[in-house]
Amino acid sequence: MTMLSLPPFGADRSMWIPAVPPSWQSYLDLTLHPLPVLPVIGALAGGLYLAGALRLWRADRRWSPWATLSFLSGCAVLVIVMSGNVEGYGTRMFSVFMFQQLTLMMAVPPLLVLGRPGTLLLRATPHHRLGRVVLVGARGALRSGVGAVILHPALMIPLFLLCFYGLYFSDLATMLLRTTQGHIGLELLFLVAGILFTVPILSEDPLPHSHSNLGRAAHLLIEMPTHAFFGVILMMSKYPMVEAFTDPPASWGVDVLDDQQLAGALAWSYGELPGLVMLLILASRWFKDENRQMAKLDQDESSSHELDDYNRYLRSLDAKH
Repeated sequence: MTMLSLPPFGADRSMWIPAVPPSWQSYLDLTLHPLPVLPVIGALAGGLYLAGALRLWRADRRWSPWATLSFLSGCAVLVIVMSGNVEGYGTRMFSVFMFQQLTLMMAVPPLLVLGRPGTLLLRATPHHRLGRVVLVGARGALRSGVGAVILHPALMIPLFLLCFYGLYFSDLATMLLRTTQGHIGLELLFLVAGILFTVPILSEDPLPHSHSNLGRAAHLLIEMPTHAFFGVILMMSKYPMVEAFTDPPASWGVDVLDDQQLAGALAWSYGELPGLVMLLILASRWFKDENRQMAKLDQDESSSHELDDYNRYLRSLDAKH
């Protein structure tokens, strides 16, 4: 276990930071967190999902191993990135916090959504007692208009902008990041915003409103430049933009401006990679949908020709008589 030191005077005394300088090894060192909210959420979500998948498999009912692997991978990434010393370094280093933010918003949500947790919930939940209450609540949420509003791009895209420009171009980031509760609250916001944005684009679960492939691609293409342009702004800035990241411990040997430029480089590069993968998945699905539609049209046209031939045959018989 790594020894921890308290943050500078004036910060939340319940926050903790690693005492050793940052390195690849120290980032992954295990540390007991005072409030491991997101790691606990990731572990619980993975456990519940696996229990549902095992219930279907034991009942000889099909469930995709790839969907299971995707969801559990998302939970594992969530636990790893939000625990260990990396969480402590994220309280004083802009680059580490940006890495966590991008992971929560762009990397974890696609893995979770591709696991089709909504479908698993509907198929694996018992239809009696507490399970019946859960199913009624899930179906009610699907039929309500609230879900359609929450998942609408008109709400999601501004929320994405708020998580970058509204947060860091104001005093909001510094105000929240000085306390443990504010820090964790921001991390939860990033995860929820990422999931709500990803669901309409990638989800194959039942949704209140379905989107066309063109609409999904358009929503993704509108969002992708937002954090890339934000990263360019960070890299070009000649002064620190977030006060919360201006006082790393001297023993860490961190240059604040260099660290901010690294944060911008991550927003510009790492933030784009998950978006490109999502775009490739959309293109693959779009191609398959087009092929299915073409095959159906060909089948309908073939059936129509066969029907015309049969009708002509019947008319020829009538003519002979």
